[in-house]
Amino acid sequence: MQCWDAVIFDLDGTLWNPADGILAAWNRGFAAHGLAPFITKSHVEYWMGMLLPDIAAYILPDMDKGERLKLVMDCVQLENEYLSRYGGILYPGVPEVLKQLADEYPLSIVSNCEDGYIEGFFAAHHLGEYFVDYEHPGRTGMDKAGNIRLIMDRNRWQHPVYIGDTEIDRDAAQATGIPFIHANYGFGKLDGVVQMNCFVELPQLLQR
Repeated sequence: MQCWDAVIFDLDGTLWNPADGILAAWNRGFAAHGLAPFITKSHVEYWMGMLLPDIAAYILPDMDKGERLKLVMDCVQLENEYLSRYGGILYPGVPEVLKQLADEYPLSIVSNCEDGYIEGFFAAHHLGEYFVDYEHPGRTGMDKAGNIRLIMDRNRWQHPVYIGDTEIDRDAAQATGIPFIHANYGFGKLDGVVQMNCFVELPQLLQR
């Protein structure tokens, strides 16, 4: 049996699916800048887990770097406002399992998002009480591996496990030398890692 001293979660594709809200917010942002809204749900699902400058380059490759970053930052502000009010789609069992796990482990979130996004998740779904810490590049400027290391050092965790759904998540866990559990119901498909088919399986997986 593993002896974890913390459980660290990714957010998108692991705890919730916010794609519909992000889609609505970004197309509003494009329209506000006088651009035809062209973002689709496939775009949103593709960029889940990417850093914001990479998202900007992906969707606006021909726009000046500074201009496109300003545009997407405006979209992020609309996204945060929307999600903090309306939320996303929680995966089945998330509130109940988080409540259970919070009695057994310190829980935290490390997500590749901007400032206000995780806070919006907490505000919309009232789940902040279950987490002792969280981090993101909007606050630190670091990538996911750097933020995992930061949150481990800050809390003096030696043996955490990271739960995520994409290759970016797996690579960040490997870079920090901690185990990884793949939420295979999310936005990425991976082989050769421990698989979690639904969130309610997590307590049992953590006991193995």
